[in-house]
Amino acid sequence: MNEKLFELLDIDPSEIFGVNNSNLKILRSYFPQLKLIARGSTIKAYGEEEIIDVFDEKLKAIINHYNKYNSLDETGIERILESDSQELAIQQKDKTDYLILHGVNGKPILARTHNQKEMLTCLDKDDLLFAVGPAGTGKTYTAVAAAVKMLRDKQIRKIILTRPAVEAGENLGFLPGDLKEKLDPYMQPLYDALQDMIPYEKLQSFLEKGVIQIAPLAFMRGRTLDDSFVILDEAQNTTHNQMKMFLTRMGKNAKFVVTGDPGQVDLPSKQISGLKEALLALNNLKGVSIIYLDDRDVMRHKLVKKIINAFKTLESN
Repeated sequence: MNEKLFELLDIDPSEIFGVNNSNLKILRSYFPQLKLIARGSTIKAYGEEEIIDVFDEKLKAIINHYNKYNSLDETGIERILESDSQELAIQQKDKTDYLILHGVNGKPILARTHNQKEMLTCLDKDDLLFAVGPAGTGKTYTAVAAAVKMLRDKQIRKIILTRPAVEAGENLGFLPGDLKEKLDPYMQPLYDALQDMIPYEKLQSFLEKGVIQIAPLAFMRGRTLDDSFVILDEAQNTTHNQMKMFLTRMGKNAKFVVTGDPGQVDLPSKQISGLKEALLALNNLKGVSIIYLDDRDVMRHKLVKKIINAFKTLESN
């Protein structure tokens, strides 16, 4: 049996071990073939040399993750443990490579996965991007961050965020208030992203002046959107006509991002999703990028990834 001592230098060991050794328990469950003993600022590993080498790689990646983001949670650790060597190399790139902008109170807004970084790369070269993937993969958040950055850099004059007003098993008509009050809860994920990136008073000013507009898709009809960054969220719920109408709104100096999850369509059963049609029709069109995000990009609670995989298994049967 081989043994190797790992010293946690220039880092608080409690951050790596976790509260009540919660992070250490995850490591032990992932490496059941190893005996891991943590004392002070060291971890001693006993076991086969090849497995110890893998543990060494993963531990370095976990420490690098903490140094990069100043935080470490169960989701981050599990994501590292489940990544292969190539994915780890991508994750360990310098922090500035992934920094999009600094948000409220200087909070760094980062592209945390390879596919999220690819979204930014595609937006540099193309004016239309489709970012497709399940819930929690950060596709909308990353798109909003890119839009806010372009607004700050004066590359565009306004941000327009829109969704098709299709109820996911709920009826908007029964909600109280006028149209805006009915739609505000429905648009909340977009507000949440903006509130991370723009101070409250400035955001309210932008909304009042129309610099940032949040509206249902129907409000796009008849408009030509110049000097704008436009995001169509939940695009799987668009019809053929809605998607065609939206894409033909693109004006001069505009960036369009379409996000959606083809596996979460709320349209009537016989209605074909405009997103699915657009992905087929525009797949090889120059100037259009398509990024497919997956469970490796999930940044929510660790259960979200497991839920996605469980439904994927169910739907494939």
